[in-house]
Amino acid sequence: MNTPSIDLSINTELARTILTGFIQSEISRAGFSRAVIGLSGGLDSALVCYLAVEALGAENVLAVCMPYMTSNPDSLTHAQIVIEKLGVPSVVISITDMVEPLIERYPNASQTRRGNIMARARMIVLYDQSEEFHGLVVGTSNKTEILLGYSTQFGDAACAINPLGDLYKTQIRQLSAAIGVPAEIIQKAPSADLWVGQTDEGELGFTYHDVDRLLYLLVDQRYSPQDCIEAGFSKAFVDNVVKRIQRSHFKRVMPPIAKLSNRTIGYDFLYLRDWGT
Repeated sequence: MNTPSIDLSINTELARTILTGFIQSEISRAGFSRAVIGLSGGLDSALVCYLAVEALGAENVLAVCMPYMTSNPDSLTHAQIVIEKLGVPSVVISITDMVEPLIERYPNASQTRRGNIMARARMIVLYDQSEEFHGLVVGTSNKTEILLGYSTQFGDAACAINPLGDLYKTQIRQLSAAIGVPAEIIQKAPSADLWVGQTDEGELGFTYHDVDRLLYLLVDQRYSPQDCIEAGFSKAFVDNVVKRIQRSHFKRVMPPIAKLSNRTIGYDFLYLRDWGT
């Protein structure tokens, strides 16, 4: 099989137009005019904040920073850079006092378990601020994370709308550079900052550059796993990624409902969100 051409470049101006329009129209459709964003100091949330400000105006975007006691100080520093550049209202709410009683109850809990507690505590804070600010929670998960299941269900995966879900991490970097996200944020190692020294690529065991290219073939180009192996990807890498996609499918869909009637939600009752309007 010939080596495929893998081009992940995007038209950044078109993507910018589509995504700002998406944010404005979806928030308006729900009857809101404001957005709430968990600003971690990382690239994805910074980009969402820039897009939301362009779509809604700085005064209508609340940036919520939610550090934990072991969070890298650079995370809050980078978040503050975005806040100051965009002029958005912001609040810093530490989650340490929220999560420590539960973590202390289970001192032998794994890092993943502790990280899930933190992610879900942050979502409690975000949705509380959503009520206070009268804005919808805008998600920050990208296509790579969603396909790999690299998120916490009802934690960082929770949101009302998600403008980045169809952009791979590689493409997030392209759009971020075009829209003016500070270079120090674009260039930093991606991390959920859930424990000291944690990085996305270290935890996953592969780079975003490599997995984005593989996912593009598997998902966008509909290559079979064997096709990808023949294209030059190792069998172990392909098998790992395919299993991740399969195992995490439950995170990408609403919970299935057992069918008992002729009009079951999700099966027969499939009206659009604006049904009746």
